[in-house]
Amino acid sequence: MRHAQLRAFHAVALHGGFSRAGEVLHVTQPAISDQVRRLEQEYDILLFHRDKKQVRLTARGQALLEITNRLFAAEGQALEFLSESRGAMQGRLRIMVDSAHHVLGLLARFRQDNPLVAIEINTGNTAQVVAALQSYKADVGILGDAPDSPGLATRNLGASPIVAFAARRMNLPAECGMTLAELAEYPLILREKGSKTRQKLDEAAARLGLTLVPAVEAEGREAVREIVAAGAGIGFVSQAEFGLDQRLQIIPILGQTLLMDEALVCLRDRAQTRLISAFMGLAE
Repeated sequence: MRHAQLRAFHAVALHGGFSRAGEVLHVTQPAISDQVRRLEQEYDILLFHRDKKQVRLTARGQALLEITNRLFAAEGQALEFLSESRGAMQGRLRIMVDSAHHVLGLLARFRQDNPLVAIEINTGNTAQVVAALQSYKADVGILGDAPDSPGLATRNLGASPIVAFAARRMNLPAECGMTLAELAEYPLILREKGSKTRQKLDEAAARLGLTLVPAVEAEGREAVREIVAAGAGIGFVSQAEFGLDQRLQIIPILGQTLLMDEALVCLRDRAQTRLISAFMGLAE
């Protein structure tokens, strides 16, 4: 088994195809295919299902990926350690957020101190962010709530109340706020089930003996915002994420204190990696 064979397998598994893996590793697609084929032949193991142009990991391939995730993460840490004496940090930091709002201030400060570091930002709900960290597809996550997981290192960024919001043209009597029971009388535009905002709302409603039935269930905060802005119903968001939008009005939720704890997270066993440690340190 050669290091290049494992590197080729790892790149194909992460990027979902031989061509894309070749682009990332700056080698040809046939070279990547040959390295993976040799690895499979040498150990008499099938690592990928190859269906036309689609590539899917087998069960054994998924198990090997969990090992190579740790292997190449450790290799990266070793390279960072050896490169520390060179001065300015370089490399790529992959950040996954459940709202771009959470990353803006931190990102500006990090870029000012580390201009040579390339930043990659993707979005997803809490479950997707945690999954990306655990699969080594993201280095740092920023969430609207701190997940309860012993494998994650967490830095709290503060808390913000959940509020309802609606299109101004709905002319709701909302300046003084509304209860969840009152809000439930209107069409509700709710996030998907993996959203912490949705989870907290459902839990609060259950305590009141209510069931929040969505008129529309939308994936992602921006989708909810645009549907609400069109006048389709009432949405929910943490107040810190509401931003400025003249089409919308905030509706305080009366009788409930629903807080979203904004959190910066990473895998605990990668917390000392130089880039990750520098970014996590901003929360302190």
